[in-house]
Amino acid sequence: MNAASPAPRRVRVRAPELIGKGGWLNTGGEELTLAGLRGRVVILDFWTFCCINCLHVLDELRELEEKHRDTVVIIGVHSPKFVHEADHQAVVDAVERYGVHHPVLDDPELATWKQYAVRAWPTLVVIDPEGYVVAQHAGEGHAGAIAALVAELEAEHEAKGTLRRGDGPYVPPEPEATHLRFPGKALALESGNLLVTDTTRHQVVELAADGESVVRRYGTGERGFADGKADEARFSEPQGLCLLSDGRVVVADTVNHALRVLDPGTGEVGTLAGTGAQWWQGSATAGPAREVALSSPWDVAWWRGEVWIAMAGVHQLWAYAPEKGTVRVAAGTTNEGLVDGPAGEAWFAQPSGLAAAGERLWVADSETSALRWVDPEGAVHTAVGTGLFDFGHRDGEAGQALLQHPLGVTALPDGSVAVCDTYNHALRRFDPASGQVTTLATDLREPSDAVLAGDDIVVVESARHRLTRLRLPEEAVRVDAVAHRTRREATEVAPGALRLDVVFQAPAGQKLDERYGPSTRLLVSSTPPELLAAGGGTGTELSRELTLDPAVTEGVLHVSAMAASCDDDPANEYPACHVHQQDWGVPVRVTASGAARLPLILAGMDPAAQ
Repeated sequence: MNAASPAPRRVRVRAPELIGKGGWLNTGGEELTLAGLRGRVVILDFWTFCCINCLHVLDELRELEEKHRDTVVIIGVHSPKFVHEADHQAVVDAVERYGVHHPVLDDPELATWKQYAVRAWPTLVVIDPEGYVVAQHAGEGHAGAIAALVAELEAEHEAKGTLRRGDGPYVPPEPEATHLRFPGKALALESGNLLVTDTTRHQVVELAADGESVVRRYGTGERGFADGKADEARFSEPQGLCLLSDGRVVVADTVNHALRVLDPGTGEVGTLAGTGAQWWQGSATAGPAREVALSSPWDVAWWRGEVWIAMAGVHQLWAYAPEKGTVRVAAGTTNEGLVDGPAGEAWFAQPSGLAAAGERLWVADSETSALRWVDPEGAVHTAVGTGLFDFGHRDGEAGQALLQHPLGVTALPDGSVAVCDTYNHALRRFDPASGQVTTLATDLREPSDAVLAGDDIVVVESARHRLTRLRLPEEAVRVDAVAHRTRREATEVAPGALRLDVVFQAPAGQKLDERYGPSTRLLVSSTPPELLAAGGGTGTELSRELTLDPAVTEGVLHVSAMAASCDDDPANEYPACHVHQQDWGVPVRVTASGAARLPLILAGMDPAAQ
């Protein structure tokens, strides 16, 4: 079905029960069932905590969750990509870290994911008060459509007498008293003190040189976007920090999609870049910094006269020029993956850590479990890592070494770099001179950044809510090598012709926005490239005939789809418009008995499955 198809009459499919070996969070110990939730509109949010798009959806749903609290129950179904994400305590931590205020089912074996035939993170499934699936959406930008559907379901089931209002099953966990709560990044100040982003408490905290004593807090501690004095300003899950030449500090204010600046001398907090809105395909990619939208800036570093930004939300590097007051895309295409080459052709996957070291800008590219670097000409190179689906803990020659979702990188005095190998709970080291990867320390808990302090390195142990000071060892720690692949099952497809259908139905009351040309976009590629004999590239139709090379038996199809729709009201001269977008990495196995059609749902229900 292509994007121009009209939305059909709503089809209902009985919703499978919710099962997950890890059990329930945020319910006070109660096990929820769909039968027990009958009478409520249930929204399932299939997510995993490594995924930036999933974090965007959590924020998109907050308003709907609050407005319809007496009729809607949102349930997060945590479906892990990385081995670490199958650890129950890690899920508990993530639920608190990202302010998830609804029940969560921990499904480490992807049982419910398979029952609902989910293919991508994030995916939203809407279940009506009688227990039927009425909509499915993949990716971001669907909150408006779901809110309209919820209002429609409320009216319909209120009239039928099948709507049940009341308090939901959410039970908040007991808060714990700690100086920091899931700190993100750190910065050494000239005074010897340390500045730390207290991410979950929406603050930036100055600590004494001991790394424990609190000197000052910037921000009220309430989520928001406000400039002003230290006790008036507001942040939203801040992450990266870097120092400007005048002593001020740039803060990557991640969920506000902004660069903020704080002055340790006066305590004032201001805004350097971003509009507070999230960047979408088609938005400006350069211009006056306060007029260009950003997308989840995760880290910042001063390099070659600019503040470089790890723009995790769009898989790119951007740069902010303080003297000009402008921002620009510096590297990356917005496609998610691991591709080296010139800046305009390279692919990243959720870059989350930066460190400047002379002629190199080091990048922790988290979703490819890779260590990358940029040279002065802007070309991108990979030191460690192979792609989206391979990860582990293996030392040795860089070409075969493995990391697991690293979030931080730190330049060391000898020209090597330390990598916060977050999901391996380790501090690793890559030496460009020898090409070797070693392990410096283990038994850290989700290390997310590290800074040098004399002969020591201070590590942000995010999930232990503290900074940990380590002596830089002369010899590496020995560890047993472990290699993993993402746990998702491959989709079996037939060799030769394969029809790709991205299902998109404009939400009720909306139509495709074609005022400025085609309102849809489809980009298809593969790893390895030889898998796709024909059908790759960019086009405007959401259906396409692909040809798979029968000589390549397995690989990954990379599919990126976008559709824009606007409110369909002729009386409204300026209708509200919405962008829906999703990237899929679909592992495939080519077999004679495989399917000849691959449906991917962007929004709606697949008519062939009904």
